[in-house]
Amino acid sequence: MKDSIILQGTTSEKLVDLFDERLERKLQAFKKEFHTQQANDELLTRNQACQFLQINSSTLWAWTNKNKVKAYGIANRRYYKRSELIECLTELKK
Repeated sequence: MKDSIILQGTTSEKLVDLFDERLERKLQAFKKEFHTQQANDELLTRNQACQFLQINSSTLWAWTNKNKVKAYGIANRRYYKRSELIECLTELKK
Protein backbone atom coordinates (compact mmCIF):
# COMPACT_ATOMS: atom_id res chain seq x y z
CA MET A 1 0.00 0.00 0.00
CA LYS A 2 3.05 2.20 0.04
CA ASP A 3 2.57 3.27 -3.61
CA SER A 4 -1.21 3.64 -3.53
CA ILE A 5 -3.19 6.84 -3.14
CA ILE A 6 -6.47 6.84 -1.29
CA LEU A 7 -8.87 9.69 -2.02
CA GLN A 8 -11.67 9.98 0.45
CA GLY A 9 -14.08 12.87 0.59
CA THR A 10 -12.69 14.35 -2.63
CA THR A 11 -15.01 14.98 -5.53
CA SER A 12 -13.90 14.63 -9.10
CA GLU A 13 -14.25 18.41 -9.54
CA LYS A 14 -11.88 19.09 -6.62
CA LEU A 15 -9.41 16.60 -8.03
CA VAL A 16 -9.56 18.24 -11.45
CA ASP A 17 -9.04 21.66 -9.82
CA LEU A 18 -5.96 20.36 -7.99
CA PHE A 19 -4.50 19.02 -11.24
CA ASP A 20 -5.34 22.27 -13.03
CA GLU A 21 -3.58 24.37 -10.38
CA ARG A 22 -0.47 22.18 -10.45
CA LEU A 23 -0.39 22.15 -14.25
CA GLU A 24 -0.81 25.94 -14.38
CA ARG A 25 2.17 26.44 -12.03
CA LYS A 26 4.33 24.09 -14.11
CA LEU A 27 3.28 25.83 -17.32
CA GLN A 28 4.11 29.28 -15.90
CA ALA A 29 7.55 28.04 -14.80
CA PHE A 30 8.16 26.57 -18.26
CA LYS A 31 7.12 29.82 -19.98
CA LYS A 32 9.45 31.84 -17.77
CA GLU A 33 12.39 29.51 -18.49
CA PHE A 34 11.58 29.44 -22.21
CA HIS A 35 11.47 33.24 -22.49
CA THR A 36 14.74 33.55 -20.58
CA GLN A 37 16.41 31.02 -22.86
CA GLN A 38 14.94 32.66 -25.94
CA ALA A 39 16.23 36.07 -24.84
CA ASN A 40 19.70 34.63 -24.27
CA ASP A 41 19.78 33.14 -27.80
CA GLU A 42 19.01 36.52 -29.31
CA LEU A 43 21.31 37.55 -32.14
CA LEU A 44 23.07 40.87 -31.69
CA THR A 45 24.61 43.02 -34.40
CA ARG A 46 28.17 44.28 -34.03
CA ASN A 47 26.98 47.56 -32.54
CA GLN A 48 24.58 45.84 -30.16
CA ALA A 49 27.31 43.42 -29.04
CA CYS A 50 29.67 46.34 -28.43
CA GLN A 51 27.03 48.15 -26.40
CA PHE A 52 26.22 44.97 -24.47
CA LEU A 53 29.89 44.38 -23.57
CA GLN A 54 30.65 48.11 -23.28
CA ILE A 55 33.61 47.89 -25.64
CA ASN A 56 34.50 49.49 -28.95
CA SER A 57 34.28 47.74 -32.31
CA SER A 58 38.04 47.27 -32.67
CA THR A 59 38.10 45.28 -29.42
CA LEU A 60 35.20 43.12 -30.61
CA TRP A 61 37.00 42.56 -33.92
CA ALA A 62 40.21 41.55 -32.13
CA TRP A 63 38.37 39.17 -29.78
CA THR A 64 36.59 37.60 -32.74
CA ASN A 65 39.87 37.08 -34.61
CA LYS A 66 41.44 35.52 -31.49
CA ASN A 67 38.40 33.21 -31.15
CA LYS A 68 37.56 34.66 -27.75
CA VAL A 69 34.03 35.31 -28.99
CA LYS A 70 32.19 33.48 -31.74
CA ALA A 71 30.64 35.40 -34.63
CA TYR A 72 28.03 34.28 -37.13
CA GLY A 73 27.69 35.83 -40.54
CA ILE A 74 25.39 36.33 -43.46
CA ALA A 75 27.03 38.03 -46.44
CA ASN A 76 29.07 40.88 -44.93
CA ARG A 77 27.03 41.10 -41.72
CA ARG A 78 28.22 39.70 -38.40
CA TYR A 79 26.05 38.59 -35.51
CA TYR A 80 26.80 37.44 -31.99
CA LYS A 81 24.63 35.31 -29.71
CA ARG A 82 23.90 37.01 -26.41
CA SER A 83 24.17 33.68 -24.54
CA GLU A 84 27.63 32.99 -25.98
CA LEU A 85 28.84 36.47 -25.06
CA ILE A 86 27.71 35.83 -21.49
CA GLU A 87 29.50 32.44 -21.51
CA CYS A 88 32.74 34.13 -22.60
CA LEU A 89 32.80 36.21 -19.44
CA THR A 90 35.12 34.78 -16.80
CA GLU A 91 35.24 35.46 -13.10
CA LEU A 92 38.21 37.50 -11.99
CA LYS A 93 40.12 36.33 -8.95
CA LYS A 94 40.78 38.94 -6.32
